[in-house]
Amino acid sequence: MQILACTAKIHRATVTEADLNYVGSITIDEALLEASGIRPFQMVQITNVANGTRWRTYAIAGKRGSGDMCLNGPPARHFQKGDVIIVLAEALVDPSEFAAMSPVVVFVDEHNHVTTVQRHRAIPIRATRA
Repeated sequence: MQILACTAKIHRATVTEADLNYVGSITIDEALLEASGIRPFQMVQITNVANGTRWRTYAIAGKRGSGDMCLNGPPARHFQKGDVIIVLAEALVDPSEFAAMSPVVVFVDEHNHVTTVQRHRAIPIRATRA
């Protein structure tokens, strides 16, 4: 069995463009992909902080240093330029891998440039007695 897990997060990025006529996906500045470990064509979930909309698509690399965060295709109906979003990278993980996981969290400024990169560690679950 594998479990869908969050492996990386770009926290509170700003949408720079929403292009309804593009084929689909989210274009993310290559520097942000590199900092987060998100790979081009990896599935990601995008959450709009303003309205709670969630969208699942794949990442594609934008120009390095551009701050690109563009929602392409149908999500352009739910995400607009200036919206603040959270991008979560997904991966299927074997339960035995959870203890060693340390998802990357990339914090950005208002221009989507990296300010801080942190790693989260799993908190052990303790058995409780009934």
